Amino acid sequence: MNNDKIFITGVGIISALGNSFAETYKSLLTNQINPDKINFFDCNINKPFFKTNLTDTQSSSQMRTKELADIAFFQAIDQAKISTYSKPDTIHRKLKIGICCGTTVASQLNNIEFYKQFREGAIKSYDPVKQYLAGNISESLVHEHNFSGPGLNVVNACSSGSDAIGIGMSWIKKGICDVVIAGGADELNIVPIAGFNSLGILSDSLCKPFDKDRDGLNLGEGAAFLVLEKKSTAKIRKAEILAECCSYSTAADAYHLTTPRPDGLGLSTAIEKALLNANLKKEDIDFINAHGTATKNNDAVEGQLFKKMFKSNTKIFSTKGYTGHTLGAAGAIDAVLTVLSLRKQWIPKNAGFTNEDPDIGFRPVSQPTNYNAKYALSTSLAFGGQNSAIIFRRV
Repeated sequence: MNNDKIFITGVGIISALGNSFAETYKSLLTNQINPDKINFFDCNINKPFFKTNLTDTQSSSQMRTKELADIAFFQAIDQAKISTYSKPDTIHRKLKIGICCGTTVASQLNNIEFYKQFREGAIKSYDPVKQYLAGNISESLVHEHNFSGPGLNVVNACSSGSDAIGIGMSWIKKGICDVVIAGGADELNIVPIAGFNSLGILSDSLCKPFDKDRDGLNLGEGAAFLVLEKKSTAKIRKAEILAECCSYSTAADAYHLTTPRPDGLGLSTAIEKALLNANLKKEDIDFINAHGTATKNNDAVEGQLFKKMFKSNTKIFSTKGYTGHTLGAAGAIDAVLTVLSLRKQWIPKNAGFTNEDPDIGFRPVSQPTNYNAKYALSTSLAFGGQNSAIIFRRV
């Protein structure tokens, strides 16, 4: 395994904040919080949702998750100056380029009407079957763009996007790939909406990460990708380096199907391993982009652990008040927003936060803040006791 550093040379993002990196930054600067009603499938659960402005794709031959992925993917490879089959060149024909995408919906849960028709023996069209077979986002992107590396979907609940980035890093370190486009994508869908609603953790109002009065999360949709590669590869391609992906680690405590372990052992293990892999100390972390779902359990576990582990002036922020919880895309969206924060040396306020929770004992960033940061940590927690951590460095 080589020990070359891994850098980010392209990013792409779409969420309720906007359809690009620039739109996202502008929305954060102006504190845009854009919950909306779902208009592309029937949903009688009257809660706030964070949808993108992607148009209704029900009649499309391509699923919504794939369309979201395409938008972020093209932004990322365009910024990184990665050629696809439509623009072949000598350099990229020699590079082994892989794609790793985290998801939960995976373009495969929105066929309920087809399943109903199948049970009733009254199938009107087999198009949903074709859509299902084409629903593997990563494999589809690899084939569509004639890349020679692997394509892998990661379905690991809400840490899927982070885990896809970690797997992409390992492919580069092990020499499997020269370049990896890694991230996540998920659409709003009635299956997870009904599931989270049945768990009683969807808020009736805008979510309040880390606030004393938080009462649940808002679901959202979106996609984000990072282009990862060694510095030597980026130099050959004359690509701009945006940030360094220092390390990734994951730890599963298997405490409970949906509840994080109260003492945060799995999360602390993941963070400590990520710090060790990056040869860093806890004191080196200047900013934490927390999972911060605004549920009672998640925020208590994360918050108490952060207060215990990190210096008192470490800046902490959750994106969920702006994007909603985008499930398989969340870790990737958080990664792109962490890169944005490091490059701009600026953090937006933690949307929804007003009152400090004495059981947590710290205040996240409550106003837009300029700061001087070198290292940032992004955390992701998932059902089943999964905990993942990625460390980024400003370059």
